[in-house]
Amino acid sequence: MTNTVTISELQFEHYPTGLGVSHASPRLSWRFDGDARDWTQVGYEVRVTRNGKAKTFAVDSAASVLVPWPSEPLASRDAAHVEVRSRGADGWTNWTAADVEAAFLDRSDWKASLSACSEIGKNGNLVLKGMAMEQVPDTRDKKPYRLRKTFTLDTVPKTSRLYVTAQGVHTTYINGHRLPDLLEPGWTSYQRNINYRAYDVAPFLQPGKNVIASWIGEGWFSTRLTWGGGVRDNWGHRPALLAQLEGDGQVLAATGDGWEWSYGATTQGEIYDGETFDSNVDDVEWLTADKPAGEWKKADALPLPDTNLVTPEIPPIREYDRLKVVEVITTPSGKTVLDFGQNFAGHVEIVAQPTGTGTLVLRHAEVLEKGELGVRPLRVCKATDNIILGGKVAGWQPKFTFHGFRYVQVSGWTAPIKGDEFVGVAISSNCSRTGQFDCSHPKINRLHENVVWSMRANTISVPTDCPQRDERMGWTGDAQVITPTFNFLFDSAGFLRNWLRDLRGDQAASNGCVPIVIPSFDSIPMFSSPHAVWGDVAALMPNDLYTSFGDKDILAESFESMKSWLGAIPRSDVGLWDTSLFQFADWLDPKAPPERAQLCTTDPFLVTDAYLIHTTRTVAKVARVLGKDDEAAKYDANARELLQTFHDLYITKGNRVVSDTQTALSLILQFDLVDPARPEQKEALVKRLALQVSKEEWQVATGFAGTPLILPTLAANGLTNHAYRMLLSRDCPSWMYQVLMGATTMWERWDSMLPDGTINPGEMTSFNHYAFGAVAAFMHNTIGGLSPLEAGWKKALIKPQPGANLTHASVEFKSPYGKYAVSWRLNGDDLSVEVEVPPNASAVVELPGVNETVGSGTRSYKVKCEAQEWPPKSLLPNPMPGGSTEDKWVKE
Repeated sequence: MTNTVTISELQFEHYPTGLGVSHASPRLSWRFDGDARDWTQVGYEVRVTRNGKAKTFAVDSAASVLVPWPSEPLASRDAAHVEVRSRGADGWTNWTAADVEAAFLDRSDWKASLSACSEIGKNGNLVLKGMAMEQVPDTRDKKPYRLRKTFTLDTVPKTSRLYVTAQGVHTTYINGHRLPDLLEPGWTSYQRNINYRAYDVAPFLQPGKNVIASWIGEGWFSTRLTWGGGVRDNWGHRPALLAQLEGDGQVLAATGDGWEWSYGATTQGEIYDGETFDSNVDDVEWLTADKPAGEWKKADALPLPDTNLVTPEIPPIREYDRLKVVEVITTPSGKTVLDFGQNFAGHVEIVAQPTGTGTLVLRHAEVLEKGELGVRPLRVCKATDNIILGGKVAGWQPKFTFHGFRYVQVSGWTAPIKGDEFVGVAISSNCSRTGQFDCSHPKINRLHENVVWSMRANTISVPTDCPQRDERMGWTGDAQVITPTFNFLFDSAGFLRNWLRDLRGDQAASNGCVPIVIPSFDSIPMFSSPHAVWGDVAALMPNDLYTSFGDKDILAESFESMKSWLGAIPRSDVGLWDTSLFQFADWLDPKAPPERAQLCTTDPFLVTDAYLIHTTRTVAKVARVLGKDDEAAKYDANARELLQTFHDLYITKGNRVVSDTQTALSLILQFDLVDPARPEQKEALVKRLALQVSKEEWQVATGFAGTPLILPTLAANGLTNHAYRMLLSRDCPSWMYQVLMGATTMWERWDSMLPDGTINPGEMTSFNHYAFGAVAAFMHNTIGGLSPLEAGWKKALIKPQPGANLTHASVEFKSPYGKYAVSWRLNGDDLSVEVEVPPNASAVVELPGVNETVGSGTRSYKVKCEAQEWPPKSLLPNPMPGGSTEDKWVKE
């Protein structure tokens, strides 16, 4: 056994734990620790213990990521103890162990049916249609209610599992012990997929009387969604619980018949509007009592939902941080506002007991405007929690809502507020952090932190556009552009694989067209209209996931979806996009009017057609990875034809682009849309891009399509100093403008807040959107100098490119193989670089005078680094007097 390499963790598929997997033969992955030089795995052993019998499987292979399950397939509820060790040239690593247990692998395993309140959503409203009265679903918000079941145990089982989900969201208890996850089961396309989870509840059971109890709220299932007042009951109108409690393989309690329900202390629980809690109503005794007080009625038993029930690989929603109040503000109008110092998604917990009676009101918002709570960006979303005083309040936090906020206006608290009476609870789907970045420039570090906070806030069950206003939907364009950044910062594989499952189902229901929001619904027809950049997520996200995690199964699952999307794109006679359609294209170009964000300066169909070629090439690449060579050749040929047509339409013989913008030039260069028969063309377009950024005085002039590409394009084409200059520009529109304005998350618009401190006049603006946070990929790949070269990070590129006034930077990434790390320090023209490569992986190191492939371990380099001109001068032939000067970039 070697002491220098160890296996640090063992994972099954992309599940956060091994309990309750929905795969009969889950693939195995393990990460390594250790600094052994040039260590590679030559074989491994897997020891699987089932029913007390162990069997060891020896495999001669270098593979350590998503290797095949070696034993017989698991049946429902089957458990196995799995141990793994790896062999290198110097011997064996340690054994590392983890337990895996299958969930229900067959629908017949469910003995439960749904339990529901006998009033809510049952009868609907009587409305006049024509000359007749007709029943339709209730359009009012669904009042939360409680469900419970009492059962008796002679002895406590050795093993006990609770399998539970809901139409809506649930908070479930066993004998008063609350399950740890929030807003379960999250948001899916419920008519096709409902997630459930398995919990080990053996520690909570007791001999004699036991109580399983749940709060049920409407959640995303039947709450109002979308703007303008919203639409309710998009997937159903009866929130209900599905639960099956088993002990030693026997059903102990199951929803359906024999459950009782009652209203309780929580009288409203709506995602957009907030929660109302009456502290005068008992909210504890019913969790454990044999016969609880109050009026309890027989619950309705409803059929098992006609949908796919599966345990998801997405981590559950949980609390990940607690924020203290940093200031108690008295506004000009005399209101009391708490400042938590950070914009985030979550809720407030009241940690102290208030005095008095009446109603305590907590109203949430992201910003202040003229010293008062800035609620206009919330539109009709109330984002307000109401607590009726008189009973126990300390410890209260909502169960059925979340808010996007930094500030909370408090009314109804009779004593002077110090701030320590409240704590902010930040929540997110609990994806583990994998990427870190730091540099000598504090404002760049703050920008990176803003990206991280926005990623957390917009990954609550699905990748959303924002967490605060009357929207919060899974916009496909936002998710598409942020995926590489997300994949670096967090272990996002299970989260996004779960979302892609819903995408494929909703796409199939739209005849191959990818809806612009996932989960999609029928209340807004535009959701199912075709949009480039947005719809291209069907091909680009699975490929990005393959690059980051090396999972061919994700490609295989999505390949038909990719082809269907290309087949569903409305085409012109020449095979490019039909120009009669509305397109978002370079959405939120900073030069677009506040109320017309689609009016980008770049020709929208240059954007759509550039993406079409890029996506077609990507599908060809995926086909080749999957061994579908004939289809790869077909899509490659189609891409070549489209490229020629693209040149005929958009690029002149003099190498000028019809739409001469930062976005257009970046798309052409980064997607390699230059004419291969004209080698001078690329040089001409690079020069033109340099002129464009000079003309804009290094301010951003890109929207959704161009922003993720502009800095990488500059850096990839010898203009790294211009990329740094744009990154550090302090004037709006720029990333640093937001930081200097006090932003703690990424904004939807470059000028969501105007220089005078007022909110952008556009009807649509938010202060927590992650799309423009794609800039963090430039920090990781170019400043830090770390990016993948082979799928799953089997091989990485280490190529830091110092610039501007930065003196040092570091980046780390917990890859599927283990930790990669790069740190560099610049002293004059002396560049010192420290590199770490995980066992069983390799890297190409590119530094001035160095170009070598290295194996695992740590290495140090000292080289001479000739810095590019800083700050770069304008490349305009005749700069305007009074143009850009050095003091317009952030120096520190």
